[in-house]
Amino acid sequence: MVKKGADIFRMAALDCVKKEGRFVVAISGGSTPRPMHRLLAEDPYYSEIPWDKTDLFWVDERCVPEDDPASNFGAAKQNLLNRVPIPVAQVHPMPGDLSPEEGALTYEREMKDYFRVKEGEFSVFDLIYLGLGNDGHTASLFPGHKALEETKRLVVAVKGGDPHVSRITMTYPVLNHARQIVFMVSGKGKSPVLKTLFENGKDLLPAQRVRPFQGKTTWLLDREAASLLSEDMVHD
Repeated sequence: MVKKGADIFRMAALDCVKKEGRFVVAISGGSTPRPMHRLLAEDPYYSEIPWDKTDLFWVDERCVPEDDPASNFGAAKQNLLNRVPIPVAQVHPMPGDLSPEEGALTYEREMKDYFRVKEGEFSVFDLIYLGLGNDGHTASLFPGHKALEETKRLVVAVKGGDPHVSRITMTYPVLNHARQIVFMVSGKGKSPVLKTLFENGKDLLPAQRVRPFQGKTTWLLDREAASLLSEDMVHD
């Protein structure tokens, strides 16, 4: 799963730079993507990825200082950013040091400026990595939260999760405009929610509502996370 995630990153980066001259990716926090981030800082990925033409954004962030163990940006600095030659100006962390609403508005403005989106339009990322919570949330889009119904904003403030703190998150319109979505899910604790997600066709869980309009979705699961799925649903 870790190598496959890194391979997708490398292939997307090379393809986008070849076609567009730029690769724009958004990553998530949590423990699952950290091994992939560390792998990206090793060869062949370190040498082959065009870091100088890569822009890195975050899907969500906890409103905590950068040096807090819960900071997604702080973890990414430790596992990835400090190890690869990506220009500082091309790293776009969410402002966890502002109030949640102020941080959401600030990041939304940054995304609009970067992508040059007009009113009613949404940012289009080349690649977005997402995780999955035990309750079926993804990004910081939690069950029952009003953010699930947001149709106009690119970024909103929310509160929830573990730790139960204020957060900033991208919205469904942004996620569903991505050219490619990759879910990375690991651990036995995620197996029940994955079984519900794949075997129930209704939109019971926030993650089920991530359906890119024109892009593709890839699920990368380790064996423990996939342990309750039927064999015909799982491919090595």
